[in-house]
Amino acid sequence: MFKFRNLVLILAACFTSATLFAQNAKYPGVGRDATPKEVAAWDIDVRPDFKGLPVGSGSVAKGQDVWEVKCAQCHGIFGESNEVFSPIIGGTTAEDIKNGRVANLTRADFPGRTTMMKVATLSTLWDYINRAMPWTNPKTLTTEEVYAVTGFLLNLAGIVPDDFVLSNQNIAEVQKRMPNRNGMTTAHAMWPGREFGGSAKPDTQNVICMKDCVPEPKVASFLPDFARNAHGNLSEQNRLVGQQKGADTTRPEGSGGKSVSPATAAIKPSDSKPDNKAVLALLSKNVCTACHGINKKIVGPGFNEIAKKYPGKVDYIAGKIKAGGSGVWGPVPMPAQNLSEADAKLIAIWIANGAVN
Repeated sequence: MFKFRNLVLILAACFTSATLFAQNAKYPGVGRDATPKEVAAWDIDVRPDFKGLPVGSGSVAKGQDVWEVKCAQCHGIFGESNEVFSPIIGGTTAEDIKNGRVANLTRADFPGRTTMMKVATLSTLWDYINRAMPWTNPKTLTTEEVYAVTGFLLNLAGIVPDDFVLSNQNIAEVQKRMPNRNGMTTAHAMWPGREFGGSAKPDTQNVICMKDCVPEPKVASFLPDFARNAHGNLSEQNRLVGQQKGADTTRPEGSGGKSVSPATAAIKPSDSKPDNKAVLALLSKNVCTACHGINKKIVGPGFNEIAKKYPGKVDYIAGKIKAGGSGVWGPVPMPAQNLSEADAKLIAIWIANGAVN
């Protein structure tokens, strides 16, 4: 019996060594193949034909509850906010749902482009919410919550009724009502691909210009003098944070488009210790305090934390305020801020001097 047990142990050791050798022979010195369970944990994308979509459902009513708790602070109660990100809802009509082409996309005078105007495939919306939202805590929504939030957005866009329940069983039918479903071209080699009858030609057909080349055009825009301030200051009619910003039309074209704020007038850039109340007013005006507390982290670090990390580094802090960035304090990015150089430097001086409340 003792000899038999030893024989079993020897055979097991040989089998294990052979397995390890087989794995190492494929990629010597580089780990092992992922297990099916490990692959499944990452394989969560959903294709436009809804392959990969998990079984589940969620109601519009449930979606509204989830939205107000986890989504509205960035996107607004009705998905229309431009405060943090570009609006999701708006710009589509019942006629667009009928035709599958968003008419406002062809208008040069239409202000901005919302997500629902541009997206052609419902799978894109579901997949992005599932993988990336909420942006401060991605991949925490349950399958039911993702279906529900997606259904709520579809309801806001007039695509599904108030009592609708979105599920893996009916999502393909809802796709047929997407406002811009016919606005996506398939004349490329990316999607749908050969397996679905798509084109196999390259994505671009450009020819390299080698002589007498046309100069690259400079794209710009401006307001005529007579119309520049005809309807009030555009910068005051747009949200302070976000992708779509207006020019300060109280100032001439080419002047930088920035007026001096009351907080800026109260503090000179040369001051070594600016007035705290005036700086706090400037922070509030530019919605900085929505993401940064004085003594605590909200979305980004508290101002006191930044002050301890970069004492006296005024120019560096001012540059980060203007340019934005990510990776220093965590994965959540800070967008570039739309404020003047003077205002950015005033805030930087205050932080560099300790961020005293």
